[in-house]
Amino acid sequence: MKKIIVTGGAGFIGSHTVVELLNAGYEPIIVDNFINSYPSVIKGLQRITGKNIRHYDIDCNQKEAFSKVFEVEKNVNGIIHFAAYKAVGESVQNPLKYYYNNVGSLITLLEVMQKYLVKNLVFSSSCTVYGQPEHLPV
Repeated sequence: MKKIIVTGGAGFIGSHTVVELLNAGYEPIIVDNFINSYPSVIKGLQRITGKNIRHYDIDCNQKEAFSKVFEVEKNVNGIIHFAAYKAVGESVQNPLKYYYNNVGSLITLLEVMQKYLVKNLVFSSSCTVYGQPEHLPV
């Protein structure tokens, strides 16, 4: 079974992705620091799916802690990266907080992936990158 690390896996999109990965026969492993989510989501996922889902309470900027996930979870096949701050208004008020978290965690993630020879990454963004469309649907 292929192992997929889902950063931000306890968030709304991440948790739904975890369910779909399980349904597709993958072994999702959640990495989430619960800044924008709750640990109870993990229990809910386990109740809904009937599966034990491994998870790590880690900030993706913590390189050593994040590396330990790869040491424990041998042969990771890929990462789906949902862990990021997403509030546009707050990002304007505090851009460095968002830069350090969103860009910094991606850099850390890429460095750890390189170290452990993981070559598959799905990077998620938000619909805010589209701006205000002139016509709908986009």
